[in-house]
Amino acid sequence: MVDKWVDFAQILLWPPHCIVCGGQGEDGRDLCAACWRELPFSSSVCQRCAEPLVGAGLCGRCLRSPPRFDHTFALFEYRDPVDLLIRRFKFDGQIHLARLLGEAMAEALPPGGERVDVVVPVPLHPWRLRQRGFNQALELGRFVAAGVGLPLWPEVCQRRLATSPQTSKTARQRRMNLRGAFKVIADVRGLRIALVDDVMTTGSTADALAKVLKQAGAARVEVWVCARAGVLR
Repeated sequence: MVDKWVDFAQILLWPPHCIVCGGQGEDGRDLCAACWRELPFSSSVCQRCAEPLVGAGLCGRCLRSPPRFDHTFALFEYRDPVDLLIRRFKFDGQIHLARLLGEAMAEALPPGGERVDVVVPVPLHPWRLRQRGFNQALELGRFVAAGVGLPLWPEVCQRRLATSPQTSKTARQRRMNLRGAFKVIADVRGLRIALVDDVMTTGSTADALAKVLKQAGAARVEVWVCARAGVLR
């Protein structure tokens, strides 16, 4: 009840405004109804990796070489204006965008407990965390977990290697870059886990994490991302 009154007071004092066009926000979001409708929501995708796909089922890559994770949810395609919002959030320090993006993800996901037990943000290496000042996956995960009613477990995995940036690397280069990068530091035996991150491109990071989580006894690993980017071959 207190939280509801706080939210109501915030709306009265600081009404939401659209971060895309500058107009009045709607439904408590910092987006107007028109801009919300124009966002690039994912539609027909591979059921395993969420790559855009004509028709239903699995993409050719997942048929040839299935990833270790079991399913991917991606709310948006990584294109205008979602790509700009994520870059602002991730690289310009506009952490307030985590609420908009995370709550939007939670609204589109099924209620907690149906397929997943815990939400785990993709970890950053301590060096990268000091450089950026925050872990974008953790900030998103706070709102996603709260929205679907699941516990958030940030201390499940560690990133042991400060790998070079994945941007512009091919899928094969990304897989090589992530060898031995992650370590499980919690008891995950029998758990169904949702990995949360901002963007998936090739799925290499999620695959590397799913591998070590399943080796540690996790029963299922899903990937929940805000946006799915085009695959670099």
